[in-house]
Amino acid sequence: LLRIPTRSLMRCKTVITLEVPQKVHYSNQRAVALRSRKPKSSVREGQFFVDSRNVRAIGGKGGDGCISLLQLWANDRAGPDGGDGGNGGHVIFQATHGVRDLQAIGSVVRADNGEDGQNKDCHGKCAEHTIIKVPLGTIFRNQGGQIVGDLGREGLMFIAARGGAGGRGNHFFVSDTIQTPRVCQYGADGENIAYHVEVQSIAHIGLLGMPNAGKSTLLRAITRAKPKVAPYPFTTLKPHLGIVHYDDYVQIAIADLPGLIPGSHRNRGLGIQFLKHVERCNTLLFILDVSAQEPWKHFEQLQFELSQFNESLMERTQIIVANKIDLPESEENLRELREHVNVPILEISAKKWYKSQYTPRKNSTNLR
Repeated sequence: LLRIPTRSLMRCKTVITLEVPQKVHYSNQRAVALRSRKPKSSVREGQFFVDSRNVRAIGGKGGDGCISLLQLWANDRAGPDGGDGGNGGHVIFQATHGVRDLQAIGSVVRADNGEDGQNKDCHGKCAEHTIIKVPLGTIFRNQGGQIVGDLGREGLMFIAARGGAGGRGNHFFVSDTIQTPRVCQYGADGENIAYHVEVQSIAHIGLLGMPNAGKSTLLRAITRAKPKVAPYPFTTLKPHLGIVHYDDYVQIAIADLPGLIPGSHRNRGLGIQFLKHVERCNTLLFILDVSAQEPWKHFEQLQFELSQFNESLMERTQIIVANKIDLPESEENLRELREHVNVPILEISAKKWYKSQYTPRKNSTNLR
């Protein structure tokens, strides 16, 4: 260590020592960590689509009334002047195109309370309503399972919980017999109601297929979504949503649905809960692994599961996406697949498509 020079001053027989630091020389070299940095978290990449949630809506409490007696310089008994309390806010859900899922909605939604009344007949301010944006096609069920709200159009609102009314001040209770009432009302509590919120229509296109067919890889290739991709079954446990943007301002929502297995309509595998996601897609893309033996049987099995769950699903637009055509055994299987099915077939390799950073066509005319 360097010695720091000191300076001594004599004042009133007291020695004061001052330390004068020397110039400090800084190095331009950056400190090197002794261990490697923590790897980047993949939590955000694993975010999934939230299509149902239990929500409790609580309306705001009304403000309390005020007890006050006006006193003027010329009149000490000018009468009661207590104002009324303000009304509590409502909890309102509004449908909009700008929201895709229910991820931003909390399990408890509270509205603001109204302000209390003041003296000189000043009424409390009413609270602002709490408006929550939800996707189009959102339905609300009460605890009995009945549908009490259906937001199917842009801007449609559903009042989930009403706020309480404000209490009356003592000025309201003046009568012929009681000139100076010393009583007021408390504000009423807001409604407290629990709902099960569901999104009926989650995407324009749904990706269906057996486990490890390449659905998540395809979604990564054509959108900015980051679903988890791994070489084991049931990597996707919840639906993921990706958006394809076009230059003509058209947006196509594509949902990566969990894999289906034989017996899904009997609640096998991930069960009926995930078959319900198929009902919320307008167009169905069947992702088939053509490198596997007899891929047409996978398609027949998927159609059988859909028909057993809901017969109306067979009337929707269906397209087969033959994946993994870059593998050598896929050529013969693809030829046999065309002989067994009468559904349009698209040939792709989702893995190479993703690595080549290919982008879809800029115009959406062909999709319409």
